[in-house]
Amino acid sequence: MAYDKFTVLRDTAVPLPTENVDTDQIIPARFLKATERTGFGDNLFRDWRYDVEGNPKKDFVLNDPTYSGKILVAGKNFGSGSSREHAVWALYDYGFRCVVSSFFADIFKNNCLNIGVLPVTVSPEFADKLFAAIEADPKTEIEVNLPEQKITLLSTGEFETFDINEYKKSNMQNGFDDIDYLLNMSDEIEAFAASR
Repeated sequence: MAYDKFTVLRDTAVPLPTENVDTDQIIPARFLKATERTGFGDNLFRDWRYDVEGNPKKDFVLNDPTYSGKILVAGKNFGSGSSREHAVWALYDYGFRCVVSSFFADIFKNNCLNIGVLPVTVSPEFADKLFAAIEADPKTEIEVNLPEQKITLLSTGEFETFDINEYKKSNMQNGFDDIDYLLNMSDEIEAFAASR
């Protein structure tokens, strides 16, 4: 399997209400030289997390021990800018398995689905409820149910459903990327080829 299987994720969340976060802010271009998909998490939001001397900035959410979890609740238009998939590698390598926003850039959203980070699009109103709940109680839990395509704020029971392509949904549930999907069908492919 290329990535962790995703079925139901129940966890606390990290709030990042900033809007229009682009991929260069998620992973600055100077860190794109690596060819392996590991190590990018160290530089996730690098210029927001650290000062020029490499010291953690206390006012940035990833440096605040109050917040933790595998879910990132982000502001509107998350992942805009360039098409670099390294931005999603950084999120995945850091430990996020789901990003929630009221709007994603299309290429970023597709990169998420290819790399194993579930992008969940919610209404602006529901996003505001999530931010408010996390601010009121950083230990509040969110449940993301991929089979039912449903996200629930467990403290209140409020939920929304979300859309996902059926092929990508199946791949995420199995931990497959596109290559794994084809390799999983190798017997069928060989049988089809032999019948021709």
